[in-house]
Amino acid sequence: MPRLSPKLVGGAALGAVALSLVAWRFAGSSPTAADPLVARVKAGDFHVTVTTTGELRAIHSVQVQGPGNLPQAQIYQPIKIATLVPEGTVVKAGDVVAELDRGAAAGKLSEITLNVQKADAQYTQAQLDSTLNLSKAREEMRTLEYAMEEKRLAKEQAQYEAPSIRRQADIDMEKATRALAQAKRDYETKTQQAKAKMSEVGAELERQKNNLKIIQDVVGAFTIKAPAPGMVIYAKEWNGRKKTVGSQVSPWEPTVATLPDLTSMESITYVNEIDVRKLAVGQPVRLSLDSDPSKVLTGKVTAVANVGEQRPNTDAKVFEVKVQVMQSDTTLRPGMTTSNAVETAVVKNARFIPLEALVAEGGRTFVYKRDGSRVVKQEIETGLMNDNEVIVTRGLGANEEVLLAAPADAATLAVVALPGGAKTPAPGKPGDTAAHATVPAVPNAKR
Repeated sequence: MPRLSPKLVGGAALGAVALSLVAWRFAGSSPTAADPLVARVKAGDFHVTVTTTGELRAIHSVQVQGPGNLPQAQIYQPIKIATLVPEGTVVKAGDVVAELDRGAAAGKLSEITLNVQKADAQYTQAQLDSTLNLSKAREEMRTLEYAMEEKRLAKEQAQYEAPSIRRQADIDMEKATRALAQAKRDYETKTQQAKAKMSEVGAELERQKNNLKIIQDVVGAFTIKAPAPGMVIYAKEWNGRKKTVGSQVSPWEPTVATLPDLTSMESITYVNEIDVRKLAVGQPVRLSLDSDPSKVLTGKVTAVANVGEQRPNTDAKVFEVKVQVMQSDTTLRPGMTTSNAVETAVVKNARFIPLEALVAEGGRTFVYKRDGSRVVKQEIETGLMNDNEVIVTRGLGANEEVLLAAPADAATLAVVALPGGAKTPAPGKPGDTAAHATVPAVPNAKR
């Protein structure tokens, strides 16, 4: 093996020492602005937003409903959906959208049909009885008229007889007259009775016929047709699930689907009770679709619920918020998921830093700021915050650099306090988008 010359050995040694010095210099240097753990103080417009997830629906729509008179047909239990066109089907007015199970109505239809037949038989029987009774009454009156005529003739013939015979003839005549008069009164009474009976059975027959017509109309309405042209969107049940084949249609909520007006859409979202006080009608909203994040739409808040509610499978109270989509887009469909960023405040010419840079200690707020070649613990005063950043009102200048993580020697760093201490801002007005607290509640703040 050839031996290296002393000059080569010396040069290699000097090169190694130089590389070691360079490596030590860079390893011991402070972080730079390009370091992911360092951030510069930004200057510009500061936007405070509340971001929620919503679901699109049409502002105006036509409901596709099953029979609404099920209780009138004495059907009180829910009816199953037997068939249903696929969601998203475009239909014309009169097209069949769904079929309901007729099993629930078959028994009631058979029962009412039998009731109609029974009422019709009773009506016929009442007619026959009335005819027979009145016929007998008329025949009895004719018999009594003949008897009275005989008694009148007997009375005329007895006028030359003894007084006792004439008296008997008068009595017989009086009896015959009274019997005929009573028969006529009885006939009138029987006629009124027959009319009342016929009215009673006739009313029952008419009632049963009306019931039959109602149940027939209901069964006919089990074939649900579109009342107008549009795209079929399934209705939702009480638990938020969409109705489909096998779902039930309540007699008191017969809607099966809707035909939305796709030219006017809104996003329905729910905001927690902490953020809802930040929202107000008219605030601008930036919407994006989960299905197409590149599509950005504008909107505005049109309604904020005053009363909270508890959604299924959640414990927190939320408030319904409606956001109207300002543009008309043919690609929008009901049920699409949207991300809604509601702009609740804008601060012009503000300085702000990431929330991760904040350190809260003893009721004061600090950041680790680069000051030349060293790092100091700088006290700051903060203002509004959003999901990612917070305004710095005192303590930092534009383009200054702050650390996003505490340095290893954080406990030995010099503390730079604000002149006069940090001021506590006045309480925010109702509806302010964030508290102007000196020490904001920062989930990721280092303590």
